Amino acid sequence: MPGRHKIPPLLSPFAGPEHSGFTLFELIVVIFIVSLMCAVALPSLTAMSESRIKSDAKRLGSIVRYLNDSALSTKETLRMKITFSDKALAYNGPDGEKTEKFDSLSGIDLQSKGMISEGEVIVFFSPLGQTESFTLHLRDEKSEVTVAFNGMDGRVKIGKGNGPI
Repeated sequence: MPGRHKIPPLLSPFAGPEHSGFTLFELIVVIFIVSLMCAVALPSLTAMSESRIKSDAKRLGSIVRYLNDSALSTKETLRMKITFSDKALAYNGPDGEKTEKFDSLSGIDLQSKGMISEGEVIVFFSPLGQTESFTLHLRDEKSEVTVAFNGMDGRVKIGKGNGPI
């Protein structure tokens, strides 16, 4: 057909067997994307252990508050037994005996006995609200968290080291 021109295919200046590989710009873009993904992911991985010890502290605080409130409402003396060799906390509440493990549990500071970190400790929760104040210590390789129970008013405070979180 006369008058029709054949359009040549569009070729990239980098196409062909002599130009195989990546340009410097492409490598920089890929390195930037990978480093951006690492910058987002790595802080959450390191914060995971810190959030675990905080969640253990909140769980311990909830158990202590539950035992104190249950002792007052049911008019029964309840107990909490801490075994440091197993890092376990066993307690009897209105719904029966329960045991939970806390890997970061490192000690308890009692008003009457001081700091204890070996053996077993039993803390009683009285229906009259006359429970001894104590501080539970949780520790991992990076941080320490405390759960302080005030026996006079039944309040539980979670702190980091010696201060509040």
